Amino acid sequence: MKPTSPVRTAAFSRTDMFSASHRLACKSLSDAENKKLFGICNQCHGHNYTVVVTVCGEIEPATGMVINLRDLKEYMQEAITELLDHKNLDQDVPYFVDVVSTTENVAVYIWENLQKRLPAGALYKVKVYETEQAVIVYKGEETAPR
Repeated sequence: MKPTSPVRTAAFSRTDMFSASHRLACKSLSDAENKKLFGICNQCHGHNYTVVVTVCGEIEPATGMVINLRDLKEYMQEAITELLDHKNLDQDVPYFVDVVSTTENVAVYIWENLQKRLPAGALYKVKVYETEQAVIVYKGEETAPR
């Protein structure tokens, strides 16, 4: 009887970038309350976002990969770049009509779009850099950081 190979798992990350503008404002608040809460970010402004997507899974013995890089690149193009790059998040992305376009919510939006494309259970985390100093990590509803 041939011995079985151990199951090996790994995490694979890919980085992408997009540029978008937005204005932080809660519809339930007055203009004065929004200005007080969000400060300068209550004005329309933009960011060059960097997104790091991490998938986890078993290393496929035949290919030696957790996921095919070309597939992940295509999924990220569809779920991030095509939907968000060079957009005004508040005006051009229907999701943000009723959701404040914070980086936290951008990470949730990206997560939800990637979940639709990736194999079930493969998506581990989405990390969104709004700036070098402001970074959000989202791991889905059940595995959010504490």
